[in-house]
Amino acid sequence: MKEALSILCLVLLVSVSEAAITKPHFGDFIKCLRSRTSQENPINDAIFTAENTTTFLSSYVSYTKNKRFTSPNYKTLMAIVTAKHVSHVQATVVCAKSNGIQLRIRSGGHDYEGLSYMSSVPFVILDMFNLRSITVDVSSKKAWVQAGATLGELYTKINEASKTLAFPAGVCATVGAGGHISGGGYGNLMRKYGITVDHVVDAQIVDVNGKLLNRASMGEDLFWAIRGGGGGSFGVILSWKINLVEVPRIMTVFRVNKTLEQGGTDVLYKWQLVSTKLPETLFIRAMPQVVNGTRRGEKTIAVVFYAQFMGRADELMAIMNQSLPELGLKREDCQEMSWLNTTLFWADYPAGTPTSILLDRPSSPGDFFKSKSDYVKKPIPKEGMEKLWATMLKFKNVVWMQWNPYGGVMDRIPATATAFPHRKGNLFKIQYFTTWLDANTTEASLNMMREFYEVAEPYVSSNPRKAFFNYRDMDVGNNPSGQTNVDEAKIYGSKYFLGNLKRLMEVKAMYDPENFFKNEQSIPPARVN
Repeated sequence: MKEALSILCLVLLVSVSEAAITKPHFGDFIKCLRSRTSQENPINDAIFTAENTTTFLSSYVSYTKNKRFTSPNYKTLMAIVTAKHVSHVQATVVCAKSNGIQLRIRSGGHDYEGLSYMSSVPFVILDMFNLRSITVDVSSKKAWVQAGATLGELYTKINEASKTLAFPAGVCATVGAGGHISGGGYGNLMRKYGITVDHVVDAQIVDVNGKLLNRASMGEDLFWAIRGGGGGSFGVILSWKINLVEVPRIMTVFRVNKTLEQGGTDVLYKWQLVSTKLPETLFIRAMPQVVNGTRRGEKTIAVVFYAQFMGRADELMAIMNQSLPELGLKREDCQEMSWLNTTLFWADYPAGTPTSILLDRPSSPGDFFKSKSDYVKKPIPKEGMEKLWATMLKFKNVVWMQWNPYGGVMDRIPATATAFPHRKGNLFKIQYFTTWLDANTTEASLNMMREFYEVAEPYVSSNPRKAFFNYRDMDVGNNPSGQTNVDEAKIYGSKYFLGNLKRLMEVKAMYDPENFFKNEQSIPPARVN
C-alpha cells in the first residue's frame, strides 16, 4: 500500500500544475464554501485538495472499494469535501452549482463502476462518511440512519436496542446506507419483508438549491423517486427514517456445496422450481463458483447453497426434506444463531468471529472486480446451465454467480409502489462477479464478463433485458460525464427502472430541471433534449 501511495503521489505532483489550468473556478468554490458555513461548524478541516498530496490521496482511496479506480483523475478532481455537518452538504451543493463544477456523492464507496467518485469533467467529491449517526426507537420500531453509516453499524445499533428487531438490507457490512437504500438494496429477508425501500417512512435530502427537505416538504413525488431511483439524480440523501421488522431470537442458517460431480446441476435445476414457492421465512441463495476438482490442476463448478430460516433447525429440516430432498441436508449442516450472528455467517466470517467486526471500515480497496446482473423469469434448462459452467471454466480469475430467489412478499408489492420496479414475475436475480489481482489483465477480464453475459442472454429477461441498479454496469448503456443524452438514458434507464423511468424523468424535471445532479447513468429531466 505504501508503495502504491508513493507512486500515486508522484503522479499527483506531476499533475497539479496541469490540473490548475482546467480548474478556473476552484478559488471561488473554496471561498464560497467558507462563506456559506459558520464558525460553529467550520468546514476548513473537511476540505481536501490536490495541493495536500498525502491527505488528499488517502481521503480518496479510503472509500474507493474497486481497485480499478484507485488512481484519481487529477485533471478533473478539484477537491474532496468530507462533510461533518448538514451545512457542509448544503454549501457544497450551492457552491459547486454556482461555479459550474460537477458533484459526485459518496456514502460507502461501493458504486461498482466508481461513479460516486470518478468523472471526466471538473468535479468535487462530497464524502458522507462522517455523517453516520443512528438512533433507534424500540417502542415505535423505527430508526433514523444517516447516509454515511454502514450496514454493519446499523445492524449493531439495532441489536444493541433489541434482539428481536432487524432491517431487511444487504449482507455486505461496509456498504453505506445512503446509496444502498436509494438504489433499492436488498438482503436475505426480502421474501418475508421485501427490500430496504419498502420500509422507508421519511427522509432528509438536500436539494439542488441547498434546501434541507423531509418527506412533508419534498412531497410524495420526490419521496417516491428516491426510494429505488437512486438518490444521486435528485439531491443528496442526508438520512433515512426506516421501519424495523420483527425477527425471532433464534434463526437457522446452513451452507451446503454440491459440485457438478455430486449432481450440482440437477439440484440447482430443482432449486429453480421450488425456491420461490418455499415459505417466505426461508431464503436460499445458490452460488455457482469455480473450485478445484478432485484431480490436481483440474477445475469444476460447485454450487454453494446458503440458507437463512426465521425459525429453528428441526422445522427447517422438515421443510427441506419435503421440498428439496435432493440437496441432502443434514441436521449437522444447520446452525442456530441470533439475527446479528447471521450477518457474520453471510459475510463468510469463521464461526466465533466477534460481532465487533461489523464496525470495521477498511481504509484501502480490495481487488479489481467487475459485476453484472440479470433477472430470470423461467427456469434455465440444464443445457443452458452447462453452457454457463463451460464459460465460467474459461476464466483465469475468480468467478462466481449468485442466484437470489424471489417469491413471497416480492410478488405482492406493486412495481409502481416505489421507484424500484423488479417485483412479481421474477424467479430470481443473478449477480455475475469476477475479481483479479493484476491490473494488466483488466481488459481481458472485462471481455470475459461480456462473453459470460452474452452466453446467458437466451435464458434471462428480455425487451428490455433487466438490470439491478445497485449492481451498476456501464455496459448496459451510459452517457459522457458532463452530458445526458435522453435517448441513451432511456436505454440504461429502461433496464434499471422499467416502466417507472417515465415518472422518474418527470420528477427530475420538477426538482432538478437544469440537470445539475448527473453522472454517466443518471436520470435526465423529461424535457432535456
